[in-house]
Amino acid sequence: MGNLERMWIAPVVDVRKAIQSVTLYSKFLADWLSYRRLPEAEQLHLKDGYPCLFDRCQETPFDPHYFYQAVWASRLLTRSGVRAHVDIGSDVRFIGPLTAMIPMVTFIDVRPVKAACAGLHCVAASAVHLPFPNRSITSLSCLHVAEHIGLGRYGDTLDPTGTRRACAEMVRVLAPHADLFLSVPIGKPRVCFNAHRIHTPRQVVSYLKGLDLIEFSVVDDHGRFRERADLDEMEQANYACGLFWMKSGR
Repeated sequence: MGNLERMWIAPVVDVRKAIQSVTLYSKFLADWLSYRRLPEAEQLHLKDGYPCLFDRCQETPFDPHYFYQAVWASRLLTRSGVRAHVDIGSDVRFIGPLTAMIPMVTFIDVRPVKAACAGLHCVAASAVHLPFPNRSITSLSCLHVAEHIGLGRYGDTLDPTGTRRACAEMVRVLAPHADLFLSVPIGKPRVCFNAHRIHTPRQVVSYLKGLDLIEFSVVDDHGRFRERADLDEMEQANYACGLFWMKSGR
């Protein structure tokens, strides 16, 4: 599938999936009939049918960026021993388990999350207007979020400086000696409107002026997790995921 078809047509009509589904529906119907003939098979009704056509595969699929960034951040947060943590808009499948590790987790997102569990506090707010005083947060994460800000994808205001403003807000709220765990797409810089921006690693570091880079790891273009990578080596990546552990000074 070409890039134009994948980006512009597939969101409305996924032609490749539509073609594959013809064969897969045939397999589904064959399995339906075979199951009905098995001893002790329950009665099947069309109204209860739920065709899952694309789950039969040789390996369990996963998104390397989201899988490895959650592993990376969880390990560092567990090691830090923090008692309270703030996250800005990261994958909720990362946030939920975080409450089992940290007594108080505050989750910030422009789209409120109507989830309720012990230790989780959800706040509707923008990453460019964080509801915290200066130098007040000791532990902060923002995973695969900052690159979206200002592109309107999630109903936010259009703003070409969205990513930079969000990074400046993170720097503003960090207390002395606080930790920031940030991930964004890295590689050759460009805007894939309205999905995300891609920055070079050094651009990202420049947006976090005043913070020290403790660790830079990466999920590369081949989906491989590489700890303690080289910033300059990833300048020419296509769509890698940069994992930045930053720390504030005094």
